[in-house]
Amino acid sequence: MTADDENSRRQSLLAVARDRETYADLWNLAEGLLTHDELFSMWRYRHILMVERQIGSKSGTGGSSGASYLRTTLDKRFFPELWELRSFL
Repeated sequence: MTADDENSRRQSLLAVARDRETYADLWNLAEGLLTHDELFSMWRYRHILMVERQIGSKSGTGGSSGASYLRTTLDKRFFPELWELRSFL
């Protein structure tokens, strides 16, 4: 992805965010995607707590390092550009 592509997408997202009446369907979709992202992050956190409660610091069932690996996933987002958009509004 080039910087021009990234800037073009950001400008498009900003246009939607700044004119929510005209782009209501797109804005509502973006908000729904962020809600999905947020809820999935909450699930990840609860999953880590469950893993720690059940197996402690043992290796994970899929061969991972368990809870320590899962903690590295907490900051992952499905739609990072939608989250970053808030910084430009």
